[in-house]
Amino acid sequence: MSDATPTPTATPERPQLPAQSPPVDPAETAVASDKAASVGKLSWWRGDGGDGAKRNLGLIGVLAALVVVGAITKPDLYGDPTWVWNNVLAILQLASVVGVVTVGMTFVIIGGGIDLSVGAIVALAGVWCTTVATQSYGAGGMIFTALVVGICVGLVNGVLISYGRLVPFIATLAMLVAARGLAASISNKQTQVSSSTFINDIAARKVIGIPILVYILGAVVLAGWVLLNRTTFGRRTIAVGGNPEAARLAGINVRRHTMLLYALSGLCCGIAAIMLTSQATSAQAAMANLYELDAIAAAIIGGTLLSGGRGTIVGSLLGVIIFATITNLFAINGLSIEAQNMVKGGIIVAAVLIQQFKFKSVTRLLARNRVTTTT
Repeated sequence: MSDATPTPTATPERPQLPAQSPPVDPAETAVASDKAASVGKLSWWRGDGGDGAKRNLGLIGVLAALVVVGAITKPDLYGDPTWVWNNVLAILQLASVVGVVTVGMTFVIIGGGIDLSVGAIVALAGVWCTTVATQSYGAGGMIFTALVVGICVGLVNGVLISYGRLVPFIATLAMLVAARGLAASISNKQTQVSSSTFINDIAARKVIGIPILVYILGAVVLAGWVLLNRTTFGRRTIAVGGNPEAARLAGINVRRHTMLLYALSGLCCGIAAIMLTSQATSAQAAMANLYELDAIAAAIIGGTLLSGGRGTIVGSLLGVIIFATITNLFAINGLSIEAQNMVKGGIIVAAVLIQQFKFKSVTRLLARNRVTTTT
């Protein structure tokens, strides 16, 4: 009899099967996804992503209020559908030139700058393109000259600010004086009449009942929106305006980009010069007076921060239309230009105060609430 204990036979271990999860009801999955989507939309609306939409809705509300005021003060006019449609076209045509300038101004302000010379650039481009020598090349030569003059003057502003390290306010203020003086010198302080039928007909012609100037405004606004929201150039503009040093550390050539922003503003001024010349069928050194203030005011009303880093093209367009509607409303009621300017000044001050309160006080309050909630 042997005392040896039998050696245990090795048995292979059974692999552990993963625990099966209970079946998922497709209906519950759909409901959960819908809830997540709604929560995401709600958080977007309450957060920074919805600021632009809420601001634009507010501007549309202001426009509606102006229409109501007009209907109350002039019920006989607003009761005529034909007059209302023609008045809407008149307002859009009135806003077209300033609207094009405002698109360029919006880019400059978002990029952290300011351009006080846009009105003078429009005047210089208009005078230069209506000289006898330029008009001898026809409408194409006039349009080319206006665009080149606008871009070149904008580039001078950009070089002085980016590489000359001048403060944008000082550089563009100096350009305002210089451009007006050069325009007066070129025109010999005289009004230069445009002899181009093509240029003069831009403001007179309509396509499907809508003036061509309105189409030009729509094309410039659409191009500006795409450039700001769908391109690298737009993202860099926001980055440069928000924090130039961080943008530089991220690899963005801040100086070159700033120079391009002022060149873009000059391009918009060149387009506006052709539009304004077409409206008046002439050009002079005093044209586009105070356009810089109108453009800055419209951009601010539209939500563009004077400190840079935030702004929308649609908001700026709505700001231009609001000011044009106010001008139209005062005109049909026979009120003075002085009253218009006082109202515009009050709107600008109110818009800046709202911006300061909204983006400083409210932001700090929300930050405190978030810290309290997390702790």
